[in-house]
Amino acid sequence: MIAKFAVAAERNENMGKDGAFYSVFELAGGREKLILAKSLKLAVPLKSRGNRINIAALGDVGATLLLGLKLMGGGLVDSIGIFDLNENVIKRYEAEMNQIGWPFGERPLPEVQAVSEKDLFDCDMLVFCASKAVPPIGAAGDVRMMQLKANGAIAAHYGRLAEKAGFEGIFAVVSDPVDPLCREVLASSGLRPAQVRGYGLGVMNKRAEYFARRKATEGDMRFASYIEEGRAFGPHGEDLVIANSIENYDDEISRQLTALTVGANLRIRELGFKPYLAPAISSGAASLILTLSGEWNYSSVYFGTDREKASPCYPSGAFLGIRNRICGDEVEIEDVPLPQKLYERIETAYKKLCKIKPASA
Repeated sequence: MIAKFAVAAERNENMGKDGAFYSVFELAGGREKLILAKSLKLAVPLKSRGNRINIAALGDVGATLLLGLKLMGGGLVDSIGIFDLNENVIKRYEAEMNQIGWPFGERPLPEVQAVSEKDLFDCDMLVFCASKAVPPIGAAGDVRMMQLKANGAIAAHYGRLAEKAGFEGIFAVVSDPVDPLCREVLASSGLRPAQVRGYGLGVMNKRAEYFARRKATEGDMRFASYIEEGRAFGPHGEDLVIANSIENYDDEISRQLTALTVGANLRIRELGFKPYLAPAISSGAASLILTLSGEWNYSSVYFGTDREKASPCYPSGAFLGIRNRICGDEVEIEDVPLPQKLYERIETAYKKLCKIKPASA
């Protein structure tokens, strides 16, 4: 039986048949089960300042994310470690990034330091940006899921390194496909579920907002409610769920805005470019800083409670993008009353994520 909210409001078309709204926690059988499974607890609390972030791989996304952290992380982040298989890439970014700053040091920026693979997990947050199979420009279909097999093996490798290092920080997955790769890391690392987080939904929120604002300037106000009332849920891909509003949810309008948002990266590819700038900043640097600051952000967290029963050593449940924040050592997931049609869309996306087979299987 789905847990329902008692809502002091007149019945409307968004309510379930019994006049109730729905809770996202029911995806995992209820909030209490997540608490009992320690799915919401970090190994150590967040630090208010002096954080060390290490980045694994400096391709298009990793390098752009590094620049974002350099420019926006001052005060919260003391230093950023960088690792790449290409030593010249490390040397380049260590030199160039440390030549960026205010002319007289008015505002200190994080120092960038080269690190070896064995020292990658000597940090508060490890940012995984490695990718082996980026689809070429012109590729059709869900270009994110095309990368699962190759990138899954890399994610599992770094998961094992995290376990060997006794890592207690946050393992932040930025590489595609974000949510399945989070499961690979969780399965291979022995980390607490709350330590593994995915960062792909932030840019989908900003893309939805972009289209809402752009259409409004053209006189089309269908999506304007998203700017103040909207929410994004689900995976960073074709099963994304964009809601025009929670209180005034319109299923048809929300699906139209979702389609625009999902296709945004393909529009950039049609121009002959790889769409990595917005993801690296909106899903990456900005969302990582909000996470470490304990502020609300869009990222993927684990919805699942029976890892012990999973086989072979692969967690049941899935990582799902949702608005959340970290308070001390605990993940707080935004739990708002969801209209029935919206809940069903989120549930469908979650069930599909649960069915994705591990790349290592």
